[in-house]
Amino acid sequence: MIDNDQADEDRQILAHMIDAVEGAGAVLLARFSRDSRVADRETLLAAIDANDEAATSVLRPALERARPSARWDDDEEGAGPLGVGEWWVTDAAEGNVNHIHGSAGWAVTATLMRDDVPVLTAVHVPLTGETYSAAQGRGAFLDARPIAVSVKSDLSAALVATGQAKPGEAEEVRRMLARSIDAMLDRALLVASAVPATLQLLPVATGHTDAFWQFGQVRSGLVAGALLVREAGGVTLDAHGAPWTLRSDAFIATTPGLAPAVIAALSSAA
Repeated sequence: MIDNDQADEDRQILAHMIDAVEGAGAVLLARFSRDSRVADRETLLAAIDANDEAATSVLRPALERARPSARWDDDEEGAGPLGVGEWWVTDAAEGNVNHIHGSAGWAVTATLMRDDVPVLTAVHVPLTGETYSAAQGRGAFLDARPIAVSVKSDLSAALVATGQAKPGEAEEVRRMLARSIDAMLDRALLVASAVPATLQLLPVATGHTDAFWQFGQVRSGLVAGALLVREAGGVTLDAHGAPWTLRSDAFIATTPGLAPAVIAALSSAA
């Protein structure tokens, strides 16, 4: 239960978070070109680092001013619990690889965690100008308009999506992903695979896609979308149907009506 003082404080923090992700997004947008291409791995990594540095230089100071007591999660590919207290989990250039290739599918994310639970989040998509936000127990919004997951309960009519958690996944994770895609191709209407995770979870939260799953975990790619989906009326589960946490090794976000069928499909691939 969140008391009134905490709720008022959280509203103020969330307003600052929205300003922060939009400010960092403006930096990335100014650096973006649809003509951008990279020729080799060295150039790719240098471009990724440059984007991260430019956007983080705006995002991090703004968030630290909004909540100076919260610790900072410095590991962009980190997984597992962070521990008690408040933490900032962010990605200043989520989908960075898409940005540097001149493609859509990139954003800025910021999530405030309390005792390993996401409680506030803001996601800005600079190419569309959209900003998504959510506060635990108070709903999810797109540019201040409430959003909701789809009402589907038939997997054969569902649009579903997945993707890699990160480059260089372990062999068993790769094999599970391949088997799960095959299982979903047998059961769902359409199956998509793309990165980053956040950009696949936004359509789940708004009801344009019906489910997303991922094996493995990168905290910064899941916590923002997890809170948005839950506050939009969806569920986030592990592959066994238990509530998803930072200790889970698989992630499912879907509608309550589709959850049993999605879990059954993924269990057949495990």
